[in-house]
Parts: sequence; C-alpha cells; structure tokens
Amino acid sequence: MKRRSFVKTLPAVTLLGGTVSGYSLKSSGSLNLLPVILPKPEKEGGKTLLAAIQERRTTRNISSKELTLQVLSNLLWAAFGVNRERASFNKPGRTAPSASNSQEIDLFVVLPEGVYLYEAVPHRLAPIVAGDFRRRAGRGRAATAPLNIIYVADLTRYDLGPDQPDRAIGDPEVQKSYYYTDTGFIAQNVYLFAASQGLAAWFHNCDKEDTVGEFKLGPKQKVLFAQTVGYIEEN
Repeated sequence: MKRRSFVKTLPAVTLLGGTVSGYSLKSSGSLNLLPVILPKPEKEGGKTLLAAIQERRTTRNISSKELTLQVLSNLLWAAFGVNRERASFNKPGRTAPSASNSQEIDLFVVLPEGVYLYEAVPHRLAPIVAGDFRRRAGRGRAATAPLNIIYVADLTRYDLGPDQPDRAIGDPEVQKSYYYTDTGFIAQNVYLFAASQGLAAWFHNCDKEDTVGEFKLGPKQKVLFAQTVGYIEEN
C-alpha cells in the first residue's frame, strides 16, 4: 500500500515527540510515516456468516497485490474495532472479547512502507517505524504480502485494582491463558472476514526477538503471533 494511495492523513508534526497508546514516537524512524485516517468501515456486504464459516481456511498462496484502503479499514474493524460505545468496565465494546474487557492485544499493522499501530478509537493507523519489516512476520509469502498483522499483548492493561472481580487476573500463568485466547478471538475474526471477502489469510509464528527492539516494545509487551492477509494468488 503506497502512501500516495492513502486518503486524508494528519500532519506528521502533530505527533512529534508525543505518544500513541503508550508508544513513543520520538524515534526518527517513525517520522517518515504519516498517521493514516482510515475510511469509515463498511458493515454490510460480503458472504453471510454461515457461508464465511464454510469458506474459512488457511491459504498461504498470497499475492503481493496491494489491498485498498477501504478493505484494510473493513478488515481492522472486523478484527478488533469498536462496535458499541460502552461495554463492561466503562470501556468501548470491541468486535472480539477480552478478559475483563482488558483489550490487552495490540495490532501492529505491517505494510511495505512501515509499521503502524491500529487505534480502534479513532479508527486510524499511528506510525511506529518506517521501513519494510514484513520479514519479521515470517518467510515465504508473508515477506511479500500486502499486509501482516503482528499481535502484541500489553500486560499493563490488566487491571489489578481492588474493584477487579477476577482475582486470578494478576497470576502470570492466568494472564498467559487470557492473552493467547484473546488473540485467537481476533485472529478468527480476521479469518472470517477474509472468507467473506474472498481473501487469503494465514495465522502463523513470527520473529519474537528482533521485533521487540525494532518496534520499541517495553518489558510488559509480548510478541505473540502474526497473521498474513492478501488476495489469493492466481495460478
């Protein structure tokens, strides 16, 4: 996806030296990218849910053809966007559940020109680092696909306060079971969206070591998995 194909973007200077969802934007690597205001997601169309479930599958034969910005917007909203203004714990509701509505899974959107963080509110992509990091998502078609999503758990999102009804949420092993499960919910949304739109999707492992430094992650952030999405390669 080329930057010139993006619709309206915010001036880069509005983010210099600031933060986006807790991520520092002071690194010079992110200053070559502009935030991307995603178009309003389309919530109608595609195959029915039952038809999408029938068509859901892993397809590794993924073309390098770029996704349109509208398709990217629809996909990210389906994956983990906001579908209601207020849900439990006084937070917006999302299209995938999470433990105590912690919303601890971040979607790092890896495009050919750089890495962005998906912000469900206000439905935009915030720049993290410029450059082609698709090989961090995996080899083969993942390295040439138009889109890779790298799932990162932020453990600071777990509320350990006195009003937290889940007393086990502070246990590291319980947290692990939560963030793996919550990632699976989001990944399945991506699979079903891809099936409904005739796209290819592939959930797989990724580079967990180099990604930490390159994406400037903190000690409480864990790189989990990647998911590659694109058009099906024509034979």
